[in-house]
Amino acid sequence: MSRHDKPVITVLTAPDEAEPPGMEALRARAEVRFASDEASLRESLPGSRVMMVTDFRTEALAAAWPAADQLEWIHATSAGVDALMFPALIDSDVVVTNARGIFDRTIADYVLCTILMFAKDFPRSLRLQAGHRWLHRDTEQVESREVLIVGAGSIGRQIARLVKAIGMSPHGIARSARPGDQDFVTVHGQDQIYNQLAVADYVVIAAPLTPQTEGLFDSKAFAAMKETARLINIGRGPIVKTDDLIHALNRQEIAGAALDVFEQEPLDKDHPLWDMGNVILTPHMSGDFIGWKRALTDQFLENFDRWHQGGDLFNRVDKTLGYAG
Repeated sequence: MSRHDKPVITVLTAPDEAEPPGMEALRARAEVRFASDEASLRESLPGSRVMMVTDFRTEALAAAWPAADQLEWIHATSAGVDALMFPALIDSDVVVTNARGIFDRTIADYVLCTILMFAKDFPRSLRLQAGHRWLHRDTEQVESREVLIVGAGSIGRQIARLVKAIGMSPHGIARSARPGDQDFVTVHGQDQIYNQLAVADYVVIAAPLTPQTEGLFDSKAFAAMKETARLINIGRGPIVKTDDLIHALNRQEIAGAALDVFEQEPLDKDHPLWDMGNVILTPHMSGDFIGWKRALTDQFLENFDRWHQGGDLFNRVDKTLGYAG
């Protein structure tokens, strides 16, 4: 079957998730099937040449993989693709793309917001306001403060540009050193992370979840950080060992943390992080802006046009590394 015929596309969503907006444009050009679990995916995959995955935590694809008899391309509507990187897919010829670029600026906005909240002591101000208490304090400046961005990809680059614009000094950590990057003061290799943690005022995790980053922020990493430093995680929850973070916060080894992602989501109602005064929590929403679901569909449709015409797909993921280059 030619790509110019009407191809079969399977859209894998989370159970009870609504159909992504903008599907009418896809139905005009393809046979669209929907699946939400392993059983429905096994029924939908035979004959499917393209997949659009909106449930980035799913394990259904790995379980139903033997039913994928004609699959050529999988598109994940998320920046992280760690849940999709199972051995059979990695070893296959199936191309994987992701949603790189959609959430970069809004995540960077979130990071800048949390930096300013810490510097200006807004979490405490909000608590005092709720208690009708007037308590004047002096607060910190952010100009010239050092920001270490662990993960110097497209999201990390947007973060670097924003913090640089307010006078902060962004440094990056990447798989290898990257001299001459105009958005960062310096991009260091992974082997320099502990040296750089020792001098950073804010540490931002913007890395994908890979075997190399899982559990990277443990007791050793927190011991390397300044006692006045704050951690901000907008990457993936399992990059941080939660128990080690709680221990570091309780022992004042670091000054605070802003967390949008967690090892287990949703966070348990009785989890100790909820009640820690030096922690800012949000429910995995740092990149989600009004209209983001339609933006994801439009990005997929743009790539689908390329695939349908036999062109090169953008945002191709290096399956051995686990992220788009």
